[in-house]
Amino acid sequence: MALRPFQIIKDRPEATAAIACGLLLLAGWLAWQESFTSIGVILVALAYLIGGYGSALEGLTTLWEEQELDVDLLMIVAALGAAGLGIWKREYGLAIDGAVLILIFAISGALESYAMQRTASSIESLMSLTPAQARLTDGTMVAIDSLKIGDRLLVKPGEMVSTDALIRSGTSSLNQAAITGEALPVEKTIGDEVFGGTLNGSGALEIEVHLAPASSLIQRIVALVRQAQSENTPSQNFIEQFERVYAKVIVIAGVAIGTLPALLGWWDWETTIYRALIFLVVASPCAVMAAIMPGLLSGIANGAQQGILFKNASTLESIGQVRAIAFDKTGTLTTGQLQVQAIWYLDESGAIAHCPAHQLHPPAQKLLSQAAAIEHSSEHLVGRAIDQLARQSNLSWPAATGITAQPGVGITGNIGDTQIRVGKDLPQGIWSDVNLTAGGETLAWVSVNGELRGAIALRDTLRSEALAIVQHIKKLGIQPVILTGDNSASTAKVASQLGIEEFYADLLPTDKIEIVKSLQQRYGKVAMVGDGINDAPAIAAADVGIAMGQVGSDVALETADMVLMTDALNKLENAIDLGRRSKRVIQQNISFALSLIVLLLIGNFAGVVNLPLGVLGHEGSTVLVTLSGLRLLRSPSPPTPLPNVGEGGQSRRIWRGEGHHPS
Repeated sequence: MALRPFQIIKDRPEATAAIACGLLLLAGWLAWQESFTSIGVILVALAYLIGGYGSALEGLTTLWEEQELDVDLLMIVAALGAAGLGIWKREYGLAIDGAVLILIFAISGALESYAMQRTASSIESLMSLTPAQARLTDGTMVAIDSLKIGDRLLVKPGEMVSTDALIRSGTSSLNQAAITGEALPVEKTIGDEVFGGTLNGSGALEIEVHLAPASSLIQRIVALVRQAQSENTPSQNFIEQFERVYAKVIVIAGVAIGTLPALLGWWDWETTIYRALIFLVVASPCAVMAAIMPGLLSGIANGAQQGILFKNASTLESIGQVRAIAFDKTGTLTTGQLQVQAIWYLDESGAIAHCPAHQLHPPAQKLLSQAAAIEHSSEHLVGRAIDQLARQSNLSWPAATGITAQPGVGITGNIGDTQIRVGKDLPQGIWSDVNLTAGGETLAWVSVNGELRGAIALRDTLRSEALAIVQHIKKLGIQPVILTGDNSASTAKVASQLGIEEFYADLLPTDKIEIVKSLQQRYGKVAMVGDGINDAPAIAAADVGIAMGQVGSDVALETADMVLMTDALNKLENAIDLGRRSKRVIQQNISFALSLIVLLLIGNFAGVVNLPLGVLGHEGSTVLVTLSGLRLLRSPSPPTPLPNVGEGGQSRRIWRGEGHHPS
């Protein structure tokens, strides 16, 4: 307990300095009142030293290392100027005014530090979600850092999952709210992935570590949000450049104000210097500097709590300004859980025939087993669906060799001397005369030694929230667009169900890039939402790239500027709201800060603002805009619509004769 005060000083140095400065200032003022002048001088000098040391050090460091003036240095110059003027005139009240400046500046710094800690606390609290130890299946407790890939762990009911892993035994519901923002527990069973920091329900689970603990989802979230908090936005960079120029202007103007009025006989020297010192204080752009980042950091923290991961503060600025959102179809607007509906094949007579997935004919079984031979290890949605049906049908297949997958083209492999290809080739010969896509299914064509032998028809279902989010963004004046590698018929069906007029089908990854660029020319800022490897180029090309966090490929997740951790599209609405709210808050803060500077300057030259009042107004505005930025930590409010722009009212569709699996 004896060390507790020292720990507080270490943890809260700004607050400790402000409190000490205030107590010393009060004691010095009381000493002067009792005519203990020497003691008063010492106490007030200590108040200057303790309260202003941090700001003076930071200001001098900036001046020395970057050769730039800093607002901290201006404050110290103004305070020392007041003290010097007081000593010269033997008016200790001026020295007290300077000490009050130091005190309020120290209090402001402490409050700003507290505000920044508030915005970071919700991120840092994620680190405490994972336990320090994990239980091996034999009951032994080991440190998380010592876990290796392949280790088996036991998670009892009600316990916290220690690290990302795959379920090998057991079934349970897990509360993932802390990681993904989902309100309801999620049912998990054998083969499903569980995340460190989630809370196990009523079932015991045996899980296998498949990622290094340092690569777990929660660790990546923390690392990315820390990165986002450390990067400046274009607005912040502009403000910092403005500060450097503005600080020099203030110094030049301060020197002019501190000399010319006295030389011209307008004021006496005491008034001239005093007004110049007040000018240095009230004209400093501290509040303007604090108008941006607290709000953006609060928005980032709010997003993380909702399962929206902004990788940098610029993304939060940009998402509120997008005028068109391009959606991938499969896995984004739809669930991504493709199921084989039917198989088309050539019968013994060479005619085209088909059968449903639940009643496969022998030729269809052969075609399916050939496709499964090269797709069984694929991570693609089509490959998973083909592999799943083949296993459910108890089919067997020989091992394939030379398997190669090319995003936007297809997947190819060899069974002995026979080459098998699954992709979205152009229908040839008799196949071109048959409309197999009338029902809106996705088709995976199967070729044997370069000759089309059949097609596997798959169907997906819309996400439950897809229609609502599309309708909502349209009300906000944002144009929804579909970009997909899927065929035109199935894309048209989804677009019709969602009320999306503009869609592009049968696209290669390079095609998506070109269309994103075209959308940017027509609408302005464009966001791209996707989940697959073939979406990554378009995600990178968009002003805001958005990845689906659970079904998304690693490439898409790494490329994206923003990740929807739950794959819930309604989080997109919250992200847009956060972006627009942050813009409004920043505009309000800057307007307030500049207005108050103007009022204080007018009051100074009118002679109605003294140094303590100028300091109070200046530092008070800095604290207020900082606290104003913390409003973004609150729950989101309904977004406001923007006027429609661009060519969103007309129907646009495009499809090409080449492609790959549906994206």
